[in-house]
Amino acid sequence: MDALHARVYGRVQRVGYRRFILDSAQELGLSGYVKNEGDGSVTIFAQGDETILEKFIEMMKSPPPPAYVKSIDIREAKPRPALKYFTIKPSPLHEELQEGFGAMQTILMDYWKEFRDYREEFRDYRQEFRDFRDEFRDYRNEFRSFVNEFRDYREEFREFAKRTDENFRMIMEKYGEISEKLTTILETLTKESKETREMLNETMKLLREALEKLSRL
Repeated sequence: MDALHARVYGRVQRVGYRRFILDSAQELGLSGYVKNEGDGSVTIFAQGDETILEKFIEMMKSPPPPAYVKSIDIREAKPRPALKYFTIKPSPLHEELQEGFGAMQTILMDYWKEFRDYREEFRDYRQEFRDFRDEFRDYRNEFRSFVNEFRDYREEFREFAKRTDENFRMIMEKYGEISEKLTTILETLTKESKETREMLNETMKLLREALEKLSRL
C-alpha cells in the first residue's frame, strides 16, 4: 500500500471541496481523511494502490465550481493500516457552521455573478433585437412600396387590357362590315360576268349566221 500527504491551496474552503474529495476517494476505494487548515488550505491524507492514487491526484486538481485549486504540495507518506475508510475530519462546531453558511453564500454569489453576466448578455441581445426590428421595419416599408408599385402596374395593366379589348371589338366590327361588302361585290361580279358571257355568245351566234349568208352569195 502507498500513501500520500497533500496540501491544497486556492478556493478550497466553504465551497464543498472537502465533500468532493470525500466522494472521489470513496469512489476509488481509498482510505484516509481530509480537513481544513487555518490558513484557508486543505490537508489530504490518502492511501491505496499507486495507480489509483495517481488518478486521485488528477481528480484533486479539477474540482467542480465554485472550488478552484491554485496549487498542490504532494509528498509521500507512511501508510496507516489502522485507517480503513476515508473521512472528513471536522473542524470545531462554529467553524463547521461557518463552512456550511460560507459554502452556500459562495455558491449564491457565483450564481448571482453568472446571473448578472446573463443579464448583460440579455441586454446585448435585446439591443440586437431592436436593431433587427428596425431593420425589419425598413424592409416592411420597402415591401409596402413594392406593393403600391405593383398595384399601380396592375391598374395600368387593367387599363391596357380594357383598351385592347375595345380595339379588338372595333376591328371585329370593321372586319364584319368589310366582309359583308366584299361578299356583295363578289356576288355582283359573278352575276354580271354570267350576263356578259351570255351576250357574247349571242353576238357570236349572230356573227356566224351573217358570215354564212355572205358565203352563199
